[in-house]
Amino acid sequence: MKFVDEFRDADLGQVLAEKIRATVEPGRHYKIMEVCGGHTHTIYRYGVDDLLPANVELVHGPGCPVCVIPMGRVDDGIAVAKQPGVILTCFGDMMRVPGGTSTFLDAKAEGADVRMVYSPLDALRIAKQNPDRDVVFYAIGFETTAPSTALTLMRAKADGVKNFFCLCNHVTIVPPLRALLESPDLRLDGFIGPGHVSTVVGARPFEFIPVEYGKPVAVSGFEPLDLLQSVYMVLKQLADGRCEVENQYKRVVPYDGNPQALRVLAEVFELRPHFEWRGLGFISQSGLKLSERYRDFDAELRYEVPGVRVADPKACQCGEVLKGVIKPWECKVFGTACTPERPIGTCMVSSEGACAAYYNFGRFAREREVV
Repeated sequence: MKFVDEFRDADLGQVLAEKIRATVEPGRHYKIMEVCGGHTHTIYRYGVDDLLPANVELVHGPGCPVCVIPMGRVDDGIAVAKQPGVILTCFGDMMRVPGGTSTFLDAKAEGADVRMVYSPLDALRIAKQNPDRDVVFYAIGFETTAPSTALTLMRAKADGVKNFFCLCNHVTIVPPLRALLESPDLRLDGFIGPGHVSTVVGARPFEFIPVEYGKPVAVSGFEPLDLLQSVYMVLKQLADGRCEVENQYKRVVPYDGNPQALRVLAEVFELRPHFEWRGLGFISQSGLKLSERYRDFDAELRYEVPGVRVADPKACQCGEVLKGVIKPWECKVFGTACTPERPIGTCMVSSEGACAAYYNFGRFAREREVV
């Protein structure tokens, strides 16, 4: 990619939109899920959906790493942050994610030492600067961010750092997609595959979708033309009677993934038997925990965490949004009781959340007028 403008060319966007219109069947309704929250924000920031025919609907998936964290896991982190002598570090998005009764930001206001970091290496640096205190990194994210956590733990081990710990909430992308495909609530025609995750795992892990479920997949980049081309690729497969995984994001994604990153993940992490997802419940083999070789860095072994499952607020429908069952504006509290300034659910907090995309780019107003 030489210049980002190449992927935001309005004239090329119109050409792709015309190809899409020529590909779809007029009487058929198409539902395509964009798995990644970054895709959702591109779609609504640049008005990609405005270029699509009325019978092509984009559905939002569970690909936001902050949105899928259940309230009970937030409470676990707050419990650790309140331990004497602990410095808890996390990404900025996590600071305002609601737990059962409070957030990390509330815990900080009450006296806990909670600090925002931009990478796990920042947390390791804080640990080295404060050898008399425990520093805990609250790790979140799919396979996209897990390698950076793994490399940081490897660095801590190599440097002999004894006061650095990880509260691991990393998750994997394939199990929730399988859970969605098994769900009776949702009927999809195809998927826009997650670009960031695929830079690590590649496009090959998504082959089960066409093979087992007969749905086409196009792994996509994050610019407007990337999304339009990927939608066209999925629709073209449906028109041709094909069903496979196509890699639109070839400039970044190797089909078989990044072998070095995958080796690092295999060394530092292992799969959890079960992990809870917001809106999806417990999904087996979907979460990561530290491997036996790195147990000395595991905050869940060093501290007692509540480990209590906390039900989402009844008014919040983040779970339905994450599953693609409803659009954000259909939630009863969207834009009223729940806003980015005072969020009730995670989808309104995260920079990749679908509710935040609708709210920040004004889509909810238009949708409500249409209804």
